[in-house]
Amino acid sequence: MTHNTPLNRRDFLTLSAGTAAALAIGTDAGMAAAGAGATAPSKHAISFFSKQLHWLPCKDAMAAAAEIGLDGLDLTVRPKGHVLPERAEEDLPKAVEAAKANGVRVEMIVTAIGSPDEPNAEKILRTAAKLGVKHYRTNWFKYDKSAPVEKSLAEIEARLRALAQLNKDLGIRGAVQNHAGDYFGAAIWDLWHVLRKIDSEWIGSQYDIRHATVEGFLCWPLGLAAITPHIHTLNFKDFAFIQKDGKTTVDNVPLGTGLVDYKRFVKLLTGPAASAPVSLHCEYLPEKAPSGGSMSREEIFAAIRKDLATLKAMLG
Repeated sequence: MTHNTPLNRRDFLTLSAGTAAALAIGTDAGMAAAGAGATAPSKHAISFFSKQLHWLPCKDAMAAAAEIGLDGLDLTVRPKGHVLPERAEEDLPKAVEAAKANGVRVEMIVTAIGSPDEPNAEKILRTAAKLGVKHYRTNWFKYDKSAPVEKSLAEIEARLRALAQLNKDLGIRGAVQNHAGDYFGAAIWDLWHVLRKIDSEWIGSQYDIRHATVEGFLCWPLGLAAITPHIHTLNFKDFAFIQKDGKTTVDNVPLGTGLVDYKRFVKLLTGPAASAPVSLHCEYLPEKAPSGGSMSREEIFAAIRKDLATLKAMLG
């Protein structure tokens, strides 16, 4: 395995051409309808990241998804999730059945899987694939700060390559989220570099424009142009920079009220990414049960419903 593969002239020209094409269509022309209150049906399936409903049992969370008007849940199948990894074979079928009973679905799940040989990894993915789940999110990956960057990239590539093979065998697609911070994928170029080398439809990107904007406030369209062919799923959420006591922090806010340029982002989505399944995140909401939290059940559902309407307007 090569630990350091330079970008050759052909790859550079291909990436540059893709970037230029993406930026060329990144104007605001024809975008007046987005965010103007239109609620036309979306071509994207819209699920809700179930972390913000952990205060509800899985069966009740599915009923809530239907009540709110979602297509389904992006279900947590990880430690402290709606489905615990060690109980995936028993509880994931129950979750999918509860979804069907409420007229919603489980098209996506969120896992802590980082390689095929981890405990419960194959069991989770095999069970999910049999149930018709199409996509899962992998765990996040950290760089080894005591070693050169290329060493971490080579090690992560090996793990993702092995996952791609398992995914192909089972019939489910994995994706890495570009989580902000010192994570692999936050910069986008590193994720693109590894996915380009693996070159498999079974492992890709869960593109998160909120995190991409945090890390590349002005240059995120360049990363999007590169990663677009590898996008399997999309995350929609928003944020604001907050300055307090001389420090700048990131604050989660309702969709459409923050700094993410959704007009430009939606316009730049091309190819399969333009209709990729969407996971709506409302991480500004409390994670505790309404009885002990700052918002009531009705207020939480109303907030999700409002973000859902905003999302549909953006996509419509």
